[in-house]
Amino acid sequence: MKYALVTGGSRGIGRAICLAIAKEGYSVLINYKSNEQAALDVKKQIEENGGSAELLPFDVANPQSIDEAILGWQNAHPDDYIAVLVNNAGIREDAVMVFMQDEQWNRVLRTNLDSFFYVTRRVLKGMITKRSGRIVNVASLSGLKGLAGQTNYSAAKAGLIGATKALAQEIGSRKITVNAVAPGFIATDMTQDLPEAELKKMIPLGRFGNPDEVADLVAFLVSDKAAYITGEVISINGGLYT
Repeated sequence: MKYALVTGGSRGIGRAICLAIAKEGYSVLINYKSNEQAALDVKKQIEENGGSAELLPFDVANPQSIDEAILGWQNAHPDDYIAVLVNNAGIREDAVMVFMQDEQWNRVLRTNLDSFFYVTRRVLKGMITKRSGRIVNVASLSGLKGLAGQTNYSAAKAGLIGATKALAQEIGSRKITVNAVAPGFIATDMTQDLPEAELKKMIPLGRFGNPDEVADLVAFLVSDKAAYITGEVISINGGLYT
């Protein structure tokens, strides 16, 4: 059976991605760190829609936690493999750089960028063996444009974009595609502290996006219809930055 692993899949964009990918026929591995109930709710909704899902808890910022969880799953599923990986988990800890603390920098880099390396490296071996796979990295407008107060977040997402382009060249011959989506302002828990009324004035389409719009783009990228797209970064930001 082909599985899709979505990191940070219990809420927001990750939740929407899990639901959208399940409709593509994949059994979904819902990763989460601590909110088990939210992950169970996603699992229940997928199953009510006729799909299948499992929970796969681990901390994306902890290499040991990642290895134990994924290796444990692989040992328990010797005939299955992870055909799709969506690196979605992320955090913000905004501060102007002169006041930014070491841990604010380190936590954001570990969660948003280092996790890509540790999770993808572990999953990639199965894709290479099968000569098939889809990897989608959830980057950000911040990684393309940079945003004041987000030097840590912008650095992490810019690094993720560079890694996307490099990895796509490494493994294209194995029929594995690697792409990134770069959302702008999307209405989720992560953006609820932002001044939406003011920010909407900057967006040509005049609104925040919703998680389902990002999820539909990711679902397309993991489908057969996107087999000739790799190494790309696709913005979804209402025209805010092009």
